[in-house]
Amino acid sequence: MSRHWHDLHAPDSRASLYLRAASKRKISGDKLPDEGLRCVMRVQPDNLAAYRRLCHFTDDGRLPATYPHVMAFPLQLQLLTAHSFPFPLLGLVHLQNRIEVLRPLGGIDALRFAVYADNLQPHAKGATFDLITEAEDGLGLLWRECSRTLVRGLRLEGQASEQTDSAPDALAEASRWYADSDIGRRYAKVCGDYNPIHLSAASARLFGFPKAIAHGMWSKAMALAALRGHLPHSGYSFEVAFRKPVRLPSEVVLSASEAGPEGELRLDGQGELLHMVGRWGGL
Repeated sequence: MSRHWHDLHAPDSRASLYLRAASKRKISGDKLPDEGLRCVMRVQPDNLAAYRRLCHFTDDGRLPATYPHVMAFPLQLQLLTAHSFPFPLLGLVHLQNRIEVLRPLGGIDALRFAVYADNLQPHAKGATFDLITEAEDGLGLLWRECSRTLVRGLRLEGQASEQTDSAPDALAEASRWYADSDIGRRYAKVCGDYNPIHLSAASARLFGFPKAIAHGMWSKAMALAALRGHLPHSGYSFEVAFRKPVRLPSEVVLSASEAGPEGELRLDGQGELLHMVGRWGGL
């Protein structure tokens, strides 16, 4: 597919994008648009410091590997709420997230992001697509993200699949933390993701959840911060699959392989709930 790129000076305001998201409730098509968005986004030092505190990253002079996701979020939001995008943002389910760190993320003031959607496929519960985000500096590509997302209720021709990553066993506990009842609101304040399912029990119930649930990317960031000694500075991937949501408040336990070029992880909750599985490895 030849992609049509739109270069932006800046994304639209988040308020206008959320209004646009709230106004669309139905699927309007079964094909992904061929457009992509590109924009230079600058690092905001105060926001970066707040993100490090929120997700327990130390300040080592490098961006946390999940922070470009935060920088690019307004651009992702604009793509997913565009008139040409056929699926309503509210109700999309984040299934998997893979981040690749190609070069060290140090000494960065700004990044040029490119965002597009690709790979629409049938799924047992609807269909999935990949939201691709790439970040470049003056030397070229240095970071890439693929977020696999479920569109419930969409029917496509072809064999539906529901691939489930196996859960690793016999891993040693690496960390544990308490996800308090307001972590969704605190993450939203720093990262701009105000999905109602994360903000309060009342707003989560509107979308079928008995309680508010933690952002999946907060859980991934917390795991990445806890495993920082396991990973190199660059040349690696860190990917997770989200299973059962973390209902707020609750305690979770992170287990992981020993430090090394490859490894696995899992995030467990109370009552034998498996919240997240993942792995890391070299590129």
